[in-house]
Amino acid sequence: MQLQGIKVVEFGANLAGPFCGQILSDLGAEVIKIERPSGDDCRLWGPPFIDDSSVNFVAINRGKKSVVVDLDNEAERQGLIRLIGEADIYLHNMRAGVMEKFGIDGKAMLARFPRLIYADVSAFGHVGPMARKPGYEPLLQAFSGLISVNGDPSGPAARIGASVIDYGTGMWTTIGILAALVSRAQTGKGCVINTSLFETALMWMSTHVAAYTATGKLPQRQGTGHPQLTPYQAFDTANGPLMVTPGNDRLWTRFCEVLGKPEWPADPRFVDNKARAAHRPLLLGMIQEIMKGDTKENWAAKLDAAGVPGGPINRVDEVLAAEQTQALGILDRSVDGKIAFTHTPVSFDGKRAASHGKAPRVGQQTRDILSVATPGRAAE
Repeated sequence: MQLQGIKVVEFGANLAGPFCGQILSDLGAEVIKIERPSGDDCRLWGPPFIDDSSVNFVAINRGKKSVVVDLDNEAERQGLIRLIGEADIYLHNMRAGVMEKFGIDGKAMLARFPRLIYADVSAFGHVGPMARKPGYEPLLQAFSGLISVNGDPSGPAARIGASVIDYGTGMWTTIGILAALVSRAQTGKGCVINTSLFETALMWMSTHVAAYTATGKLPQRQGTGHPQLTPYQAFDTANGPLMVTPGNDRLWTRFCEVLGKPEWPADPRFVDNKARAAHRPLLLGMIQEIMKGDTKENWAAKLDAAGVPGGPINRVDEVLAAEQTQALGILDRSVDGKIAFTHTPVSFDGKRAASHGKAPRVGQQTRDILSVATPGRAAE
């Protein structure tokens, strides 16, 4: 795999840090997970559980090795530092100030191991008045404004149903690490990488931020719709909702033909997206009235035939059963075959980047790894 021979020491907990470690593991790196004596908190985020660890933990810690380190124990702390010294990457998302307290902060480690790539993941960022404030996904969704723009306009604001900030921060951290590896290959020097949940959340809010600063108008919740595109949402059919996304005027013309309204694209009210947005309530109501007259299956078939993007709002069981899901080979099963996990969504020359190993027990490799840890590689 692409990162074979790269060693990562991950002092990660919960989601963001461990998800970055999982991506690196899937790409072929050796990932040594450092855990406190009590283990990663995420091990208890259940039910359901697999081998006494939550499925959340198992999903993002497969193929890693677990080493327990008590930072208050001098010998174990020095063992961790030696392990960091022979690694290419040290990754952590511990609460701000913890690494500094024990002398394992980025400045200290780079001074000692100049080739080390040190990735520091925080909640609110490495500078500013909130730099030491802890935070979890729901808090960051709320603080960043994401919750304010999510949900149906007729109901309360809603949390996004997936941990997009945690997973997104893991992805940005991975991107930073990969860029740092390229830079180190050219310069021989490592660096400190800083990412945070808040910065990721702000990135996800970027179009809303741009729209607000351009107009002075606060973004409104759109349900399944889009603040800039019309129509671009789900419509109720005779037997359930169907998502329809004609994202340009060419597709809008085709959609009108499917609806049996070929004259609409020439109507001044609907001639382009700007005009359609100005007459949004009227247009959406007209489309809805037509679409409720047939089933979602029939509409989907018509849209596919016309090349208009559209499809059902699947439940989890339905998307797992989809032929396309199966064809991609993106799912991995637990040993007993009962639980499915999603692999890293990238392939190289048609081969999926994936770690097929099990998640480790707490401290499963402590004796083997700490007893052979030696300084050197990052200090070269």
